[in-house]
Amino acid sequence: MAEPRAASHYRLCVGVDSAAASFDASWLRADGQLTSAQTFPQTTAGFAAFQQQLETAGVRPAQTLLVLEATGSSWVALATSVHAAGYAVAIVNPAQAHHYAKSSPRRNTTDARDAQLLARFAAERRPDPWTPPPMVYHEVRQRLVARDGRLEMRQQARNQLHALEQWPVQVVEVHQHMLQVITTLDQHIRSLEAAIAQVVADGAWAHSAAHVQSVPGMGLVTAAWLLVSTVNFTTCTTPEAAAHYAGLTPLERQSGTSIRGRPRIGHGGNERLRTALYMATLSAARYNPMIKSFYTRLRDAGKPPKVARCAAARKLLHLAFAVVTKRQDFAVSYQKPPSLAWDEA
Repeated sequence: MAEPRAASHYRLCVGVDSAAASFDASWLRADGQLTSAQTFPQTTAGFAAFQQQLETAGVRPAQTLLVLEATGSSWVALATSVHAAGYAVAIVNPAQAHHYAKSSPRRNTTDARDAQLLARFAAERRPDPWTPPPMVYHEVRQRLVARDGRLEMRQQARNQLHALEQWPVQVVEVHQHMLQVITTLDQHIRSLEAAIAQVVADGAWAHSAAHVQSVPGMGLVTAAWLLVSTVNFTTCTTPEAAAHYAGLTPLERQSGTSIRGRPRIGHGGNERLRTALYMATLSAARYNPMIKSFYTRLRDAGKPPKVARCAAARKLLHLAFAVVTKRQDFAVSYQKPPSLAWDEA
């Protein structure tokens, strides 16, 4: 059984630079001593050897903080393994580590140096520990990712078919083959959507999924991406935090008197979640009375369509946060709680 984590005090900070076949680890003691990086294989045996090496430091797992970058998926197995052993694990955005590195006087970039950099980052920034998501997260997310892949393949097949049809001479066999590919992908997409619907309806997120889908404009796929991205709203404690995570919060661009740019949402945040919410506004702006009036008001005020839709997507996210956290379905007469300061963009 894992020991309780002492999140406020760590005696050992470990930086881990993870790659596909191996990972490098370096640790920084409370006295400031930084070790040289050691390399371990990305295998069960390598994880065990790494934990044995950590034990030689004489620090309890609960007082040890490991920091890994969320690059690709090579970090997942290692993070899950050490978390199960009782260690505090923090998963940081690669952009955070990149900007931290730019503030460092070092110049060379190697896996070993990156591990040492992450150890210093852990000691200075003390990022919040990570908790592995529940099984329903994997059940839904993997199907959503597979669906996205099939959608992309289907669009490619449709583009190829369209290109073939532009030629005056068409090979019937090739044309039929492309149609069969598209039909097969259609079947795969429908099958994945049916499986997603069943998981969210019968799983641990059933109530949350039902509440989110009660909001006009929020369909099955949008609700699923929303629950997966926020792990059922457990990673965001406020609707403002959720909007910031999705990259839907306008960022100010002002410095002195020379730089006074218009606020923009930029390209940060969870792109897939932002896209799902943005596309949901196409329906919500027509059939959701709150979003419709909000979007119309912004357009009448002269806001460009994209700006108005981003603002509507943020409003839609606030609504989803409200119905899930209050455990109630959407109602036309719903009034926002005083605690929610909704941006009018």
